[in-house]
Amino acid sequence: MKFKLGEFVRFVDEKREGYITTIFDETMIGVTGDDDFEIPVPANKVTRVYGQMYEGVEDQAPQVKEIPLAEFKNTGVYLAMISDPNKGSVLHFHLLNETSFQLLLTLSTEKSGAVKGHFSGIVAPNTSVKVYSASLTDLNIWPSFSIQVLYYSTQEVTRPEPLIFKEKFKAKDFSGAKKQVPMLKQQGWLLQLDEEEIKIDAEKLKESFFKPTEEKKEIDKPQHEVDLHIEKLRDDHQFLSNREILRIQMEHFKKSLDAAIVHKLPSIIFIHGVGNGTLRHEIHKAVSKHQQVKTFMDAYKDRYGYGATEVILK
Repeated sequence: MKFKLGEFVRFVDEKREGYITTIFDETMIGVTGDDDFEIPVPANKVTRVYGQMYEGVEDQAPQVKEIPLAEFKNTGVYLAMISDPNKGSVLHFHLLNETSFQLLLTLSTEKSGAVKGHFSGIVAPNTSVKVYSASLTDLNIWPSFSIQVLYYSTQEVTRPEPLIFKEKFKAKDFSGAKKQVPMLKQQGWLLQLDEEEIKIDAEKLKESFFKPTEEKKEIDKPQHEVDLHIEKLRDDHQFLSNREILRIQMEHFKKSLDAAIVHKLPSIIFIHGVGNGTLRHEIHKAVSKHQQVKTFMDAYKDRYGYGATEVILK
């Protein structure tokens, strides 16, 4: 029977009891009674009294199956941001633990000098926990985030230094495309908190300056129909301004039009929607002056009304 420091035990052969204050080895322990005198005793000569522990000594960490040292994983702490399935503007923050350690985790926020705790707990290996939720539409008034992690294991392994992650999120942090988060089986943004710093090899960096310029990449052939609705182009469209949305749509339009010309397509259709007519107007203005455009017209009026334009190329 394995005992822990602070457990309350009773002697089998005599009327004595006390707390375990020393564990010499697997067979011998030290028990201290009310007289504050420690008595060495064989572990098989005492029995555990359940429900009593020395205050502050009880092990609160869940028991985890031991892992062979060759398979023990030291890194893999991630923060995943997942959109709510019912309300896409709400973002849920999940802490993912892909390490073999139990993580002792706290999350707090700071705003205008005031610090507020939001989560504390233990994250078992290969599990996740939701630690925070926020609205993407309020991104500009989000507080600063502070996550602190301690690594715990009963195995004799080298522990990483405590992890401290501090971040004031900005719109650019959500500008990239969402990726599949395997542990959660959902699409979202994923950020590794314990990623190792990139070490720069001075010699390789020097060599790169003398490499010949790479040939230009081939331009992909565009689809015959190009959808310019902003939700098709960016995952972070909820907190983009109207000016930014128009800029992104026009950049995608110009890139697709140039690709169509390079691949000598006879025509290409841009689905811009009706809206307030701004995007349609900008597209018509651009193609009306383009030297490689023969003409343009409303496309599929029965399906899109005035929401699509077909550009006929020379």
